[in-house]
Formats: sequence, structure tokens, C-alpha cells
Amino acid sequence: MILKGLAAGLAIAIPVGPVNVLCVSRTLTRGRRAGIVSGLGAAAADTFYGSVAGFSITFIIQFLQKEEFWIRVVGGVLLVGIGVIYFRKPPKGPGAEPSGGADSDFTSAFLLTMTNPTTVLSFLAVMAGLGLGEGGVGWRTLLLVGGIFCGSMLWWITLAQVVYRLRDRFDEHAVTWMNRIAGLAIGAFGVLTFVLGVAHWR
Repeated sequence: MILKGLAAGLAIAIPVGPVNVLCVSRTLTRGRRAGIVSGLGAAAADTFYGSVAGFSITFIIQFLQKEEFWIRVVGGVLLVGIGVIYFRKPPKGPGAEPSGGADSDFTSAFLLTMTNPTTVLSFLAVMAGLGLGEGGVGWRTLLLVGGIFCGSMLWWITLAQVVYRLRDRFDEHAVTWMNRIAGLAIGAFGVLTFVLGVAHWR
């Protein structure tokens, strides 16, 4: 069950998304710790949704499916707002003085993942594909959820470590473009999420 949880956590965390872009950008400009703490926030949200799917908490699943329109709309607007902030963010070279704390890194990544409607939908699909999510509170499901957290964190620590080792190759000009790419990518995810929400509502 732990190995299956690891597989599920990795399958959800690895695909490129707004949190991946956020983690890379923060690691480049503010160091490995900022990237890992951001990943911790994403892993906490992944674990929450993994618990919902793993324990088959029906009323939460039904609520998420029922309110999918608003989740997509609010999540899309939030992503667009973060994208605009990152696009206009002034460049700071690697090793610059951190402008935020661990709390803000964790909270922003956690909320970004929680409001991303594809997260829970992806979890339901991945866990169904692995034959998981049969429900029932037991030690096997607890091992599964623990594996999900470990699998997600394994990816975020690896990503932050790799980016940190390469960050000396990025000068201020490169960081400027990284911020712009991050802003465009996050904003694009937001627009797509919003459009999918409106299309689903119709």
C-alpha cells in the first residue's frame, strides 16, 4: 500500500502545472528551502485529496463534483492573479534576499493546489487506475495516504534540489524571463481552468 501510495503521489505531482512552475521560480530566486516549503504545501493538499479518495469520503466527493463550476471559476481567477503578479515581478538574481517567509510559501502553494480542480479529479482517476480507493478506515488506507504524501514530497525535494544545483547558471536577465514564463504559464492554466468551468456549467 505504501508503494501504491508513492506511485499515486508521484503521478499527481510530476506533471507540469502551476505549482511546479512556482516551485522552480522560488528555488531559483530564493533558494532550496523556499522551493521545498512550497512543495510541502502542495504535498499537504495532495494528501488531503488523497485521503478523500482513499477513504471514499462520499459527501466531500459529491460536494466537489457538485461545485465543480465554482471551484474551476475561483481557481482560474486565482491562477490568473498569481500569473500577473509573477509576470510583473521585478528580477532578483540567485541568492537574493528572500522577500517572503516559510508560512507564505507553504500557504500559497497549499491554496494553489487546493483550488486547482484537476487535482482531485486526477486523484480519483489515478487511484481508480491503481485499484485503490475502496474506502474504509483502516491501517491499509492510512499507509496508502502516507505513501501519497511521501511520493509527492519525493518529487518536490528532487525538483528543488536539481533546480538549486543549476541556479548559478541563471543571471538576472534569465531570472526576469523565468518570472515572465512562470507568469504566462500560471495565467494560461488559470484561463484554461476558467474556460473549462464555464463550458462545464453550460
